[in-house]
Amino acid sequence: MGRNVVAMILAGGKGTRLHQLTKKIAKPAVYFGGKYRIIDFSLSNVANSAIDSCGVLTQYESVVLNNYIGNGSKWGFDGVDSTCVALAPRQTESGANWYKGTADAIYQNIDFLDEEDPKYVLILSGDHIYKTSYDEMIRLHTESKADCTISVLEVDIKEASRFGILEVDSNDVITKFVEKPKEPKSNLASMGVYIFTYKALRSALIEDHKDPNSENDFGKNIIPKMLKENKKLVAYRFKGYWRDVGTVDSLHQANMELLPSKRTEDTIHFDEYPKVFSEDTNSLPQFIDKKAKVKDSLINQGARIFGDVSESVISNEVMIEEGAKVVKSVLMPGVIIRKGAYVENAILGPNTVIKEKEEINKNTGKIVLLDYERNLQQ
Repeated sequence: MGRNVVAMILAGGKGTRLHQLTKKIAKPAVYFGGKYRIIDFSLSNVANSAIDSCGVLTQYESVVLNNYIGNGSKWGFDGVDSTCVALAPRQTESGANWYKGTADAIYQNIDFLDEEDPKYVLILSGDHIYKTSYDEMIRLHTESKADCTISVLEVDIKEASRFGILEVDSNDVITKFVEKPKEPKSNLASMGVYIFTYKALRSALIEDHKDPNSENDFGKNIIPKMLKENKKLVAYRFKGYWRDVGTVDSLHQANMELLPSKRTEDTIHFDEYPKVFSEDTNSLPQFIDKKAKVKDSLINQGARIFGDVSESVISNEVMIEEGAKVVKSVLMPGVIIRKGAYVENAILGPNTVIKEKEEINKNTGKIVLLDYERNLQQ
């Protein structure tokens, strides 16, 4: 019978701008918000859209991510009629090939899509922070009879060169698309979220694969070629909070925007629909000592606080000892802050230990990243 919509999540990037955090794991597996991993948001969005078939395309340092995805039970994909699978590059009759680009990643999994036999394919990134349901976007795509619909948002024109930039007519039909233009003429940016009619997508992928000059990328090749061939491409205007956490500064900022004092209509509200699902760490309840001071912070289960914490995001199994102070920082699972230490404007990777009375980044105004390897070097 086939499915109406299948989701394909691109989760194979290196995330090199996050430095030590992605040295051993893929960017979508990086911890976020004290309780989550980055990919939880994309998978939860798919689940909340009642899409029951999902492929997660992994590649770089994929072991942790593949294990985390499992059978999709964390997001409710483990039912009789639902599917969630990690799709890593594999050896076939034609040999073994890494995914060359975003389009090639989908092309190498055409057999998976053919077996699912969908009418539409939703393609999205596994490393963005946002909450949504794709229902309205899918509705726009079907009602407009588009070959492709692209989710877009308006960005600061000074930042536009970082994105794929679109131009549209009065009906939001896309008339031009340029990937990361040096001199953008529009501030309407692609979010890297696409809905394709599968018949049109399949044909475009096969043609692209045959082109020896193609970079096998949606923004650089597939979308411009579809426009050139007069295919109908439509822009869906996304409203709400969306962040690309590709740098240390942006990851820190997005964590800070979760705090109660930073809450606005646009920021993420975890207590509102749609929900974000994640792994249950089965930690003990959090403990905050009566002498501790906690202000405007998120504290996850399993954390033990004996010192002072302000404007910070604290993950599970974190220990902050007596006399220690943590300010405007993100502490990932297993971090230990020893007695009398001071940490400010920092991201501390999993299992990092700050020594007794050590000062990290005090009054610099910059954001720093430290991980557990510094402990091995000391």
